Amino acid sequence: MRIAYVTPYQGPTVVDRRQIVANRSMSNKTKIELVAKLLRSRGHSVEVFSHGEVIENRLRFYPAFEEPELFDRDIPVHYISSLAVRRLNGLWASVQMAQLLKRRDRIAPFDAIIIFNLKRPQIACARYAARHGIPVIFEYEDDTFRSVEGELSDGLVARYHRRAYREVMASVSACIAVSPFLLSQVRLDVPKLLLRGVVGDDIVAASRRPHSARKNIVLFSGTHIKENGVAELIAAWRMNPVSKWELHITGYGDMSEELRRMAHGSPSIFFHGLVSRDDLVSLMCSAMICINPHVVSQTPGNVFAFKIIEYLAAGAHVLTTRMGTLEPEIEAGITYMADNSPATIAATLQETIDRKEYERTVDQLVQNRYGPGVVADGLDDLVAKTVRSAGGRRGDASQRFGRMVGASEK
Repeated sequence: MRIAYVTPYQGPTVVDRRQIVANRSMSNKTKIELVAKLLRSRGHSVEVFSHGEVIENRLRFYPAFEEPELFDRDIPVHYISSLAVRRLNGLWASVQMAQLLKRRDRIAPFDAIIIFNLKRPQIACARYAARHGIPVIFEYEDDTFRSVEGELSDGLVARYHRRAYREVMASVSACIAVSPFLLSQVRLDVPKLLLRGVVGDDIVAASRRPHSARKNIVLFSGTHIKENGVAELIAAWRMNPVSKWELHITGYGDMSEELRRMAHGSPSIFFHGLVSRDDLVSLMCSAMICINPHVVSQTPGNVFAFKIIEYLAAGAHVLTTRMGTLEPEIEAGITYMADNSPATIAATLQETIDRKEYERTVDQLVQNRYGPGVVADGLDDLVAKTVRSAGGRRGDASQRFGRMVGASEK
């Protein structure tokens, strides 16, 4: 099958050319690469489309280009142009993405389109797909309707977008999601795949080192934004530093300098900045504990951190706030925190270490469930079911979206 994968992918060249630090996501990048490569491993032809979004309004135009530093030589990456002008950037991205998809579809027709979450470029592509009878697989990572705190956005613009989200979700031909809660938001009759994460071959290989070779390290990996709770983690560590243990922090974001100032003078806190994939995997497979002090959602299951599956597969014990319900056998490798306040984080860390709870790991189980072979088979099966079952609904989907198709598809 020929598949268009419409994503917020951020490869190395777009990071150099565009101001995207504030909205950079390494976990999304990794997951998109893994999914694309696993589809390719099952004989599918995949093209990645990205809006390479610039959220800072700098009154600047960034031209479209092809990614020269490919993560896979057989998977091209296309970036649309970006117009960093408030109130225009979303509309611009929608029009440009739909036009790019149209050009590539005319060169060689797509059998299916995967859209990663529902920003305006993805919605434009879903509209194009509905008009031209192409089945859409919705990869659902974060609740479209609520914030990470579980709040429902309000206002005229928010209500307009919610209507668009509902119409797209009513028309999709299949869904991949990180939780049963998100899967429940699409129609009952479409093929579905619960995919909490993907474990790469690199983690499987690196995790084989003996547990005795691990170090007394607590690792945080992720974007330095408020929702991820890094400030609370540093405050907790300074409140109650654990003797003979170290806190290691990777990643970057618009809070990075503030976080470094908070940690100043603490000899057991180490910042690594943005690290290569090899270095990150090495850190995960060296740490006793990996931590996810995310803001607690009031709607459990509306988000799920991809890195939790990677942490578990790497052989670390995981401390996290609750992000929905996991299978009991996977939860055996997790210690939950009631919230991400510094006091709660400090107390949970101390108790986990004092009781040696970090010895409870589930790496083999998670690798067996989310390893590359299993996930590749699941994706391949979903694509086959989607293409087979979508044929009878193509006319209905086109009619349902007819009124929504605007300038971006013309």
